[in-house]
Amino acid sequence: MENNAELLVKNLCLGFEGDILVENLNFQVNSGDYLCIIGENGAGKTTLMRTILKLISPVSGTVEYAEGTNSTDIGYLPQQTNVQRDFPASVWEIVLSGCQNTGRFFYSAAHKQIAEKNIRRMGIEDLKYRSYRELSGGQQQRVLLARALCAAKKILLLDEPVAGLDPKVTAEMYELIKRLNREGITIIMISHDVEATLTYASHILHLGERIFYGTKEEYLCSKH
Repeated sequence: MENNAELLVKNLCLGFEGDILVENLNFQVNSGDYLCIIGENGAGKTTLMRTILKLISPVSGTVEYAEGTNSTDIGYLPQQTNVQRDFPASVWEIVLSGCQNTGRFFYSAAHKQIAEKNIRRMGIEDLKYRSYRELSGGQQQRVLLARALCAAKKILLLDEPVAGLDPKVTAEMYELIKRLNREGITIIMISHDVEATLTYASHILHLGERIFYGTKEEYLCSKH
């Protein structure tokens, strides 16, 4: 792997319940990249993301991390379910739980400092002791993003982070994610929003009958 590479996917074949979704997938994500994964429903986007996180195994092929990086160093913001939206916990408890990736069963002073930092980062200090279930959709996404950042030492994976949000909150969320990218966090995001993808992404991975991987400029010149 190159010195600035964070992630290398080689000859990856993904399947689900016997169906092959993606074959012979190859791409590399470098430090500081902003990669958007696009494609039709059922093309394997979420399956790929879960494979990158080592939550599921590929049919064949490999996912390699840079030396010194492992799956517990990666922040993950999955799609939220209705049950999760009604979770009866405080904002502080949810953000702090992002530090569980360390594998410890208690929270140290350092963990609490990380949680505090990411609460400030997301501008939700005034929500710290509020019940999560009482928050708006946009506020909940900021809380979950702060939680994911507690684990994200280098890479942040986002699965449809603006789903269900109104246009104003959507724009604010995209700007937050772009700011994190400028601060040095590598972003890998699943999106159905091609316009936003072309605005923010540095690289695009299109999954479907034909696979495309390259820079945003190369994507614009392609037939996709």
